[in-house]
Amino acid sequence: MRLSDLAPVPGSRKKRKRVGRGPGSGHGKTSCRGHKGQKSRSGGGTKAGFEGGQMPLQRRLPKRGFTNIFRKEYSVVNLSVIDRLAESAITPEFLLKEGVVKKIQDGIKILGNGEITRPITVKAHAFSASAKEKIIKAQGSVEIV
Repeated sequence: MRLSDLAPVPGSRKKRKRVGRGPGSGHGKTSCRGHKGQKSRSGGGTKAGFEGGQMPLQRRLPKRGFTNIFRKEYSVVNLSVIDRLAESAITPEFLLKEGVVKKIQDGIKILGNGEITRPITVKAHAFSASAKEKIIKAQGSVEIV
């Protein structure tokens, strides 16, 4: 077999519909758009979600919830990840340098998923209650930055 012998599987390549190329094509004159009306014009048509003047669904449904603009967005780190690190003093800068977190955001929060097997000092902006308990139980120390 040579490169020049290669051909696509029959039926896998569909030709595009060429409209407005005369009456013999079957798609001439109005180019499959019919006569007059909004959808026959260039640039014509309605925007997404338009329901013919009826109140659209996204406006019929009630607004719900509340977005707190003062919300703190923490980068979270689990104890299972911290236990794998060789360092004895864990800081936000160290976690960033090691690639554990992509960015510090509003701070680092330590969560209690996993176990700590050795005493370590952890400096972070926030701790979950279970994380704090597990670090102290392993003779480590917790420091809030």
